Amino acid sequence: MLSVKIELLETLAHALDTLSPGAGAKAAFESPKVAAHGDFATTAAMQLAKPLKLNPRQLAENLCNALRETPAFSQWVDALEIAGPGFINIKLKPAAKQQVVREVLAAADSFGQQAALNQRMLVEFVSANPTGPLHVGHGRQAALGDAICNLFATQGYSVHREFYYNDAGVQIDTLTKSTQLRAKGFKPGDTCWPTDPDNPESKAFYNGEYIQDIADAFKAQASIKADDREFTANGDVDDYDNIRQFAVAYLRNEQDKDLQAFNLHFDQYYLESSLYTSGRVEAAVGKLVGNGKTYEQDGALWLKSTDYGDDKDRVMRKKDGSYTYFVPDVAYHIAKWERGFTKVVNIQGTDHHGTIARVRAGLQAADVGIPQGYPDYVLHTMVRVVRGGEEVKISKRAGSYVTLRDLIEWTSQDAVRFFLLSRKPDTEYTFDVDLAVQKNNDNPVYYVQYAHARICSVLAAWQEQDGGNAASLSGVDLSALQSPQAMALMLLLAKYPEMLSAAASGFAPHDVTFYLRELAASYHSYYDAERILVDDVQVKQARLALVAATAQVLRNGLAVLGVSAPQKM
Repeated sequence: MLSVKIELLETLAHALDTLSPGAGAKAAFESPKVAAHGDFATTAAMQLAKPLKLNPRQLAENLCNALRETPAFSQWVDALEIAGPGFINIKLKPAAKQQVVREVLAAADSFGQQAALNQRMLVEFVSANPTGPLHVGHGRQAALGDAICNLFATQGYSVHREFYYNDAGVQIDTLTKSTQLRAKGFKPGDTCWPTDPDNPESKAFYNGEYIQDIADAFKAQASIKADDREFTANGDVDDYDNIRQFAVAYLRNEQDKDLQAFNLHFDQYYLESSLYTSGRVEAAVGKLVGNGKTYEQDGALWLKSTDYGDDKDRVMRKKDGSYTYFVPDVAYHIAKWERGFTKVVNIQGTDHHGTIARVRAGLQAADVGIPQGYPDYVLHTMVRVVRGGEEVKISKRAGSYVTLRDLIEWTSQDAVRFFLLSRKPDTEYTFDVDLAVQKNNDNPVYYVQYAHARICSVLAAWQEQDGGNAASLSGVDLSALQSPQAMALMLLLAKYPEMLSAAASGFAPHDVTFYLRELAASYHSYYDAERILVDDVQVKQARLALVAATAQVLRNGLAVLGVSAPQKM
């Protein structure tokens, strides 16, 4: 059906060009608001009527007459009908809709994918500081980032997954001091615990039991290997730097386990400290100063960010000589650009909203060729977790929040991914643990996976009964697929590629979850309406081809989300 649509669009464009040179650019199909009105609709006549000084309905009639005479519309279109002020509704012949079954079976795993663009794209996500286990918010970010990577890969991009983390600064100091106190036998609640005794103004220490685990491993002189580092503790509770390096390595290893439980792999871990040791931060500041985009005031160095749409100028270097947190971000994104990533997406929490304007301002002020609007941002809200009807806020592992691994252990990787992707990123979401483990139609991931397993069961029964081979279905006669349920299912299959493209351009993996739920519902309706393994061989093969194509699209869509497609449930 995709080939049919392309052929019809090309024919429409040619007809419009005949009416008015250059008008072919207006050739486009929409989906009618009422399905009974047709399969496609076009407003081209209404758009051309005014410049041609013609009545739109009369122009629509002329256009329809011209289209009916073309080979493409004669072969694939059952009816052209004019509605309202000049809408043209197009009803396809069954043979046109049936083409999608062949297209899906022929393309298989690549159905919906676009040709390679030769464009490199970097998606930065999770980016948790190595100060504790990954929490549910990180889980939402992990699901979003991975699905967005998969979406853009279907659109032909070469996608690079990157994890950026702060391996220096106040939070790492807090982690180190918390671990050191635990190693020395202190614990939360002791008089020295709530704040640093050497600096009462500092933030509170970390209270989770994982800090005691780090301290115990440090004293045992354990060796830790993470994806990006390896370190052996010396066990000396007074060796602050050794504790710091061990604690960071330990938590990076823990985060690796969280990511492995989520079946997520990063291409690169990028350290904030490397921006300083490599001189990139100083180089970025030097560019801004050299371009006249900064000024000194009150002992601080300021960026003229209001020149680039920010609501106020921003401090870059404070009175004490340290840089504010957005300065290394600017240096980091210059590095991304210089590494050849022309498209960059950052997945972050909504608390990072204020960062966007100043980072983009810094990149424009640096004047290194980076386009406006670089990078793109996808901001997400946090997640509430409900279990047994009550909100869960405390994890023994973390001390003050539910971890990603908690959620996976309570439910499953598939449920966590699907649920966390089922809403727009910037909307509040409540994760219902009890719903996620139910095996009924109320559980959306079960509902979709069950549709796939149900089809696999039918195909297995056919193979056992007739010795059939799924590969043989690609060339069968599909003319028996005439029922309303079959037509609805085929139309939905045909929408998959466009849905993927729209979901990618809108950074909207939730659209994939909506589509899959709709496709599963359409399949269940079809299954309830028509028996598949009937005696008539031609009818049986046609129906088997349709459900095999449906299973393929369900698999492809679930793969974009990072969710499995089980054959049995």
